Amino acid sequence: MKVIICGAGQVGFNIARHLASEQHDVTVIDRSPELIAKIQSSLDVQALVGYASHPDLLERAGARDADMIIAVTLFDEVNMVACQVAHSLFGVPKKIARVRAQSYLKSMWQDLFSRDHMPIDVIISPEIEVAQAVIRRLEVPGAFDMVSFCDGRVRAVGVRLREDCPVVDTPLRQLTELFPDLNIIVTSIIRAGKLIIPSSDDQLLVGDNIYFVSESNHVERALSVFGRDEVEARRIVIVGGGNVGAFIAEKLIDNDSKVQVKIIESDAETAKTIAKDLPKAIVLQGDALDVDIQKEANVKSAETIISVTNDDKVNILSSLLAKQAGCRRAITLINNHTFGPMTYSVGIDAFVDPRQTTVSSILQHMRRGRIRSLQNLAGGAAEVLEAVALETSPLVGKPLREVRLPAGIIIGSVVRGEEVIVPKGGTIIKPDDIVVIFTRLEMIKKVEELFSVRLEYF
Repeated sequence: MKVIICGAGQVGFNIARHLASEQHDVTVIDRSPELIAKIQSSLDVQALVGYASHPDLLERAGARDADMIIAVTLFDEVNMVACQVAHSLFGVPKKIARVRAQSYLKSMWQDLFSRDHMPIDVIISPEIEVAQAVIRRLEVPGAFDMVSFCDGRVRAVGVRLREDCPVVDTPLRQLTELFPDLNIIVTSIIRAGKLIIPSSDDQLLVGDNIYFVSESNHVERALSVFGRDEVEARRIVIVGGGNVGAFIAEKLIDNDSKVQVKIIESDAETAKTIAKDLPKAIVLQGDALDVDIQKEANVKSAETIISVTNDDKVNILSSLLAKQAGCRRAITLINNHTFGPMTYSVGIDAFVDPRQTTVSSILQHMRRGRIRSLQNLAGGAAEVLEAVALETSPLVGKPLREVRLPAGIIIGSVVRGEEVIVPKGGTIIKPDDIVVIFTRLEMIKKVEELFSVRLEYF
């Protein structure tokens, strides 16, 4: 696939890295010579300095025979115009644009991005993606990550194992013996920064971050087994009243009339706007690092603090102050991905990386075969996918023990109609089954091959 990426910032760089690792033909455009130099020295891609919306530069990038353009510069208008030029002058089949300004995304303007006006096939809003990632983590107290699949019937859940976990030092094969009603598959272990796709002999250790896949109604039981059964948050403090914080507050209030939301916002005008738009929320104007403001917000009685300002240091420190005061749980927005793994060691329970959530949204529209959805996990080292099994798939028609999946790929769940099946050696996948697969990033082409339509199918 030939792909043009407009923008060489964190998101553009990581999309290029993913696609280059899969041997796609990638060209990156950015007006910053420094960012282009970094791309050229780090990745096996073409890179051009210039304005991504200029027709001559898009032509040099190969737009005439490109399959897709992904516009993720820092400027919404550049992203939109780049897609328009790619469509109008070069007929690029698929156009994806990152749009941050929420005014473009209001439902009253939904026709703006239609083929007859500004032809963009997929709009990615980082703020909305981040807010939804935070809300998913709130849905499963005790987890540092959660992604739903198969219309909410299956969940991939990330859990950090503490010293009080009842099953530490236990081989995975013994979990079924100890808990016969525990219908889950442990799909990965992240230990000392390294991703492990486990075998049945692997043990769970204190400090491991693990992902398991489970039917949604079994998640609570699984969290209890891993020592992470925690109460659902009803009293929530949000630090930061920008687009992300306001969206989270609005969704929480709309979804549950019993939830109590308090918002700490440093800017006076923004605080007034939020108070007007969200009359059911309590809005405090002040510095979230001020102990008196945190006392006024009564963080010691809150179940969760959510820190989502644009400043990583404010997010981390406000979370730690709240935890020190007695708040049970902290979810923190981290823009600098190098800070992410450090947050667990200082007491933060979950973090959201906007770069990773945006990359996941974009990659979902690039995967080949019958792949319905995906999520980028483990700092980009892995993906969990939901795909439809075809008659011609090598997965279909024989017991899984005979399939011999390549190392680095594990099946977490099989959905057949209304039934959710925990896969075992004797499980036989049938055509049209929905399969949830966890895979290392470098094995993604193998997964796509498992779910691609072959010539003999027609």
